[in-house]
Amino acid sequence: MSRVLIAGCGDLGTEAGLRFAAAGFAVSGWRRSPEKLPAPIEGAAADLADAGLPPVPADTDVVVITPAARERSEAAYRATYRDGTAHVLDALERDGVHPRRILLVSSTAVYGDADGGRVDELTPTDPASATGAVLREAEQLLLARRPDAVVLRLAGIYGPGRTRLIDQVRSGAAVVRPGQLTNRIHRDDAAAALVHLAGLADPASLYLGVDDEPVEQAEVLAFLAAELGLPAPAADPDAGASPRGGNRRLSNARLRGSGFTFTYPTYREGYRAVLAGTGVRHP
Repeated sequence: MSRVLIAGCGDLGTEAGLRFAAAGFAVSGWRRSPEKLPAPIEGAAADLADAGLPPVPADTDVVVITPAARERSEAAYRATYRDGTAHVLDALERDGVHPRRILLVSSTAVYGDADGGRVDELTPTDPASATGAVLREAEQLLLARRPDAVVLRLAGIYGPGRTRLIDQVRSGAAVVRPGQLTNRIHRDDAAAALVHLAGLADPASLYLGVDDEPVEQAEVLAFLAAELGLPAPAADPDAGASPRGGNRRLSNARLRGSGFTFTYPTYREGYRAVLAGTGVRHP
């Protein structure tokens, strides 16, 4: 039985680990609090920011690096993403383990503002934030040391436990920024994409993890309000651009072209599943 090591096994890594296990893999998970990991993931206490990582199981065939910084600061991102990636690679070398595939979860924050234009894997990176620049450093470090590695740049993740927009609409705190585009992916599709990419015979080095429909933020908020039986939030012309990302239309054509199929191809299917899971009754 092949083994997958999930390094940084938080919410996304756990969902991916469960899917790897269902596909027949043995799964090890490194996490600061391994007691939170469900069976059949075999947990070990680890902080990717710490160079003293646990022994790597000798039968590890796939490594998935899914870091999660303690806070949104340049120092925390550098310790977790860039240094954490280096520490995982160092641990593999230390223990003489040579996995067939290494995947790193990164973010579309490495791109700059595209003024509403299309962005794909060939678009040059231009991080607008210090944390985005650190993510790009982590990608470069990985691909320099393992040119055959795969980077998955995820757009905004939503799903179970990730209900920020729903909560804002319900509380009346949602801010509508006219013309602001958003790109997203359901957590379950992000986890499924990791399993899919691990199984490809000859993957590309980079994929964008995003659903089929870049959409104006106002449309998503209006949809959620309708699903909750609430009035649509009013536009605020003075709100300015979103601090969470540039105005761009991300393309999933490469991921789609690799044979991946989305369970939640747009925000509509995804948010309806989230609302059903939280017990909110639709009108």
